[in-house]
Amino acid sequence: AVYPQTQQDYRKMNIQVLPDHKLSSVAPLKSCNVEKKEVELILVKDQNGVQYTSSTIMPTPSTHGTPCTAEELEERETWGKKIDFLLSVIGFAVDLANVWRFPYLCYKNGGGAFLIPYILFLVIAGMPLFYMELALGQYNREGAATVWKICPVFKGVGYTVIIIALYVGFYYNVIIAWSLYYLFSSMTSELPWLHCGNAWNSPNCTDPKLLNGSFLGNGTSYAKYKMTPAAEFYERGVLHLHESRGIQDLGMPRWELVLCLVAVVFLLYFSLWKGVKSSGKVVYITATMPYVVLFVLLIRGITLPGAMDGIRAYLHIDFKQLNDPKVRQVWIDAATQIFYSLGAGFGVLIAFASYNKFDNNCYRDAILTSTVNCVTSFFSGFAIFSVLGYMAYKHGVRIEDVATEGAGLVFIIYPEAISTLPGSTFWAIVFFIMLLTLGIDSSMGGMEAVITGLSDDFKILKKNRKLFTFATAFGTFLVALFCITNGGIYVLTLLDNYAAGTSILFGVLIEAIGVSWFYGVDRFSEDIERMMGFKPGLYWRLCWKFVSPTFLLVVVIASIVTSTGLSYDDYVFPSWSNVIGWGVALSSMMFVPIYAIYKFLSMPGTFKQVSGKTNPSHLHSCCLYNVKITLDRFDLLGCPLAIANGDS
Repeated sequence: AVYPQTQQDYRKMNIQVLPDHKLSSVAPLKSCNVEKKEVELILVKDQNGVQYTSSTIMPTPSTHGTPCTAEELEERETWGKKIDFLLSVIGFAVDLANVWRFPYLCYKNGGGAFLIPYILFLVIAGMPLFYMELALGQYNREGAATVWKICPVFKGVGYTVIIIALYVGFYYNVIIAWSLYYLFSSMTSELPWLHCGNAWNSPNCTDPKLLNGSFLGNGTSYAKYKMTPAAEFYERGVLHLHESRGIQDLGMPRWELVLCLVAVVFLLYFSLWKGVKSSGKVVYITATMPYVVLFVLLIRGITLPGAMDGIRAYLHIDFKQLNDPKVRQVWIDAATQIFYSLGAGFGVLIAFASYNKFDNNCYRDAILTSTVNCVTSFFSGFAIFSVLGYMAYKHGVRIEDVATEGAGLVFIIYPEAISTLPGSTFWAIVFFIMLLTLGIDSSMGGMEAVITGLSDDFKILKKNRKLFTFATAFGTFLVALFCITNGGIYVLTLLDNYAAGTSILFGVLIEAIGVSWFYGVDRFSEDIERMMGFKPGLYWRLCWKFVSPTFLLVVVIASIVTSTGLSYDDYVFPSWSNVIGWGVALSSMMFVPIYAIYKFLSMPGTFKQVSGKTNPSHLHSCCLYNVKITLDRFDLLGCPLAIANGDS
């Protein structure tokens, strides 16, 4: 036996000695195929904890050391420039929802008063979760699944978020394909949704000039009126919804949309096939273009008659909305919007941050990018409501009659307003280029989360990244074909509600619990200190341990309680489709308990012994004074297992 007396003796034994404040159970080190050693540890416990007495290093008879190859020693690729990473994160977080959802929610829920719960949830939950994911990915330099080497029993949540990101790609790419179709359709001297009389129009199509408050009658919303040329172009010309009787009657894919979808998938593939070196350059266009277009649209919008009325409606302050117990939906809307807007939980932030340099200041990045995202949401409201004010003025209706969200806003109301402007072709092209770029970089982020998450877990996929990227893109294309059939909007609605609804909230909740309560906020803070030289403040640690998990738990419960049967306009989905929807949701969530059970069953020893090894109260008993030893085996919570007698 060897009895080390000094730190130099520890170093000779290849045992890493660190100061107390630098201890961590998992080091972000690149492993390679070197000669393995068995370390015999004799541990003595007393009232002061675990004491190191002696150790012996013995070569394993059955293992022969082999030199590390160049491939094994190769460092993980990093972003070409810091701006590549920032633009990628901003491009992912700033998506279509910033334009078609936030402005309407703000208007509906008390205008400026809505910003109070929105900013509150941003500060106490949004930013802490955003910061946590960036730090988690950057320190461990792994994707969403293998990052859970810090706490192996939670690896199932990594697979959950990867599956969810894949599901979202099935239908999100279809929305981008719609934008591309509209872009091509805009390249005419007269926009096709300006007048009736086209092949897709119904006999009931009504010229918008004839529509006003008296024609619609009391209680009828202009935004819900489906007989305008713009509404019929979307539902009959693009979707061909009139040829489907429901989700049970899908029909064949529309060949025009198939071509647009192929173009989108190829664009995604060639943006991602070389990793962050290629995608980091694409975002220079896709992440910056929306800001240029929004600014141009805002300048044009505020010059229109009625624009100021729309902006005043957007910013009006109604504090009663916050106090009225009957409208708790305001707080639920603010919580869910801040969560989905920042994009935590899809594995994208972890994947992007894993390509950062180890000492990158991800704290500053988290504050900057999350702030930019939320400011963009607020800013886009001015561009949207200036035009909605113009629409209300033009048709003699109230703002609330033209205000809407989602596809109805960006594919019906806004295009109709653009079609009435001088130079409408130019404005339409500019607007749909914005939608295209908003969607592309968000879709790139989701696909990168899938590719990085699985290729880090299965090395054969990393060696064949180009082929794996093509397989992923082609797989999303095949499933997306169901969403571009005559009844495809029903499939898209089902996926949008269930694929990334309660399941993503559940996934982030488990992720927050795993990092904060099992791996431990203290150890996580020490990891951050190793990267940046300073620990997160008390505020961040309290948010990670208490506030954020509580916030997520409340949002998960609210999501389940407020869940109702699916509907699209006047069409109510059959009950069996809701069962399928929950099946889709559970298909991703089930990885959390299944993988945890698998880890428990695969660990040696009785259930009592395994359970003892996973007691969170003993997490820090894994550390032996200032000695940090890298072993092949870890317990379920990331603590190294001692070899002597098989005890921890």
